[in-house]
Amino acid sequence: MKRKIFKIMMPGIAMILVAALEIPLRSFAQENRVKHTRYKLIELGTFGGPNSYINPVGNGGPYMNHEGMIVGSATTSITIPPDQNGFPCPFPPNEVFHSMKWGDGGVSDLDSLGDASNCSNALAINDDGLAVGTSENGKLDPATGVQQLRAVFWKDGKIENLGTLGGNHSFATSINNRGQIVGFALNKVPDPFSLFDFRIGGSGNGTQTRAFLWEKGRMQDLHTLGGPDAWATFVNERGEIAGYSYTNSTPNPTGFPTQDPFLWTKEAGMTDLGSLGGTVGFPGGLNNRGQVIGQSNLAGDQIADPFLWDGQKMIDMFTAGIGGNFQVANAINDAGEVVGGAAFPNRLSDAALWRNGVITDLGTLPGDCFSQAFALNSRGQVVGGSVSCDGNTIRAFLWEHGEIVDLNILIAPNSGFLLVETNAINDRGEIAGNALPPGCTPADFSTCSQAYVLIPCDGQHSDEKGCGDKGEASTAAIQNNPAPANQRPTSAMEAGMTAREIEARMRARFARLFRLSPQK
Repeated sequence: MKRKIFKIMMPGIAMILVAALEIPLRSFAQENRVKHTRYKLIELGTFGGPNSYINPVGNGGPYMNHEGMIVGSATTSITIPPDQNGFPCPFPPNEVFHSMKWGDGGVSDLDSLGDASNCSNALAINDDGLAVGTSENGKLDPATGVQQLRAVFWKDGKIENLGTLGGNHSFATSINNRGQIVGFALNKVPDPFSLFDFRIGGSGNGTQTRAFLWEKGRMQDLHTLGGPDAWATFVNERGEIAGYSYTNSTPNPTGFPTQDPFLWTKEAGMTDLGSLGGTVGFPGGLNNRGQVIGQSNLAGDQIADPFLWDGQKMIDMFTAGIGGNFQVANAINDAGEVVGGAAFPNRLSDAALWRNGVITDLGTLPGDCFSQAFALNSRGQVVGGSVSCDGNTIRAFLWEHGEIVDLNILIAPNSGFLLVETNAINDRGEIAGNALPPGCTPADFSTCSQAYVLIPCDGQHSDEKGCGDKGEASTAAIQNNPAPANQRPTSAMEAGMTAREIEARMRARFARLFRLSPQK
């Protein structure tokens, strides 16, 4: 099938028409304003170090539960020891990270296994407040010389070690309201292509990585799709699990065996979701209907397209959508709506909503050239980031009632924070992400950004103190329309770029939103 590649369209008389209709259009906008609730900004701060964060999308979760509790990670004032594990303790900065939880009146240090110099990271929380993630345990992995990791959960402020399948590492990625926990754990079987030791740690002397389900005090190996390794990323309320697995032990030109996404159920076990022709695929989200989104390579492994598994087949979202080419799928709700980014006939890469195969352009904030959506709830609210034309600035946005709005204008103006990332939104409209505090520049985002929570000032929340100007903010509905091409800087480079090239460029724009799991 020949791909349709969209180019920039330059309307010839658009500016003349806008000038001629300037007064009527403004009058219409004044009478048709979209009202947005203001938000109380809660700065989660740190544990004495320079930064904190809510985890990037696609790694597990949920990061926020239905009650508004949040989990993530924050730096302490303790300097990272030389044997730290970079998985929960990224560098830079140079300080130890501890898991954090916000809720029940404040921010809690969830602590780590062993002493305070061990790093930890909380990746998911259920509605009972049970959090899961990983922690260093103070023991060295003889194969790599760095700290071993253990999947853990935190309940009532106490940490519990879930153990491994006999190997040196494990990590819990997701939990549901039934208390079922999934993730990966290593066993003792040697494996030169281990998903964790080789793909993450770079060691060919590792052991097999296996997807696990932990429930009722027992860790169960979910087996694989035929190869030596598997990794579980998501679990839904029905106990269905999404992840990825090697299908054999023979390396491809990619340097490792074929990797396909899977859906595991208690009745059927592990089902191979297939591929779009290539040898690498992984999930990026799972809803309570068993629908899965993710990325899958095309034949040749040079290009990856987003996919939707509808329960029967894998759909290539780049080619199958109506209205645009979906480039990346970041989140899916229980209605099967997907958000991410797409190319449109007169837009190179905008935040997009997929609904029953129809792709809606969510636009950008005024003056920006690119955007991408990262999360949505069941109320149709979408959050994401809008990127300046030079790529140097990202602003967090909310899309609702058919309009995109800068979240920074919906908080108190004297906060000094620039909201950049939006990584979670629940059905109460509470939002979590990462921001630039005063004195932190975009270039230093990875070393000094801090996590935040936004609480709607809508009267449905018990504590509205700190909302600043309470009530609603209005913006003209006409601003919802994606900016026409003649309002965007157009260079020869931009005009000649294909949807594929723009997709790669957008990945660079949002490089901070890395995934913890191996992709390529």
